Amino acid sequence: MANILLAEDDDAMRQFLSAALTRAGHKVMSHSDGVSALSALDAKFDLLITDIVMPRLDGIELARRARVGHPDLRIMFITGFAAVVLDGGNAPLPGAALLSKPFHLRELVDRVDALLAA
Repeated sequence: MANILLAEDDDAMRQFLSAALTRAGHKVMSHSDGVSALSALDAKFDLLITDIVMPRLDGIELARRARVGHPDLRIMFITGFAAVVLDGGNAPLPGAALLSKPFHLRELVDRVDALLAA
């Protein structure tokens, strides 16, 4: 079981992701934006899963700030804009995983398990 911090601005997507990860045995704390997720980083998390495109504080900046205080934190970006992210000069952090929307919840759980096992 891992402690996962989830940042996703789409309410339905956040609920689906949180439910799937909880059913897989993980403890999930979810937030609707990067600013509130950043404030939760006082707690110990094994993994940050964040949407890249969010209002107020995007997922890439959230991950960068999270890594400052938690260099061992594993990071997974989820996005529907993978091509833009990979080509736009805002490449995700080294060692971070990227999962493109749409994806099956089983794929998410499998990728999370693999990332945590690495």
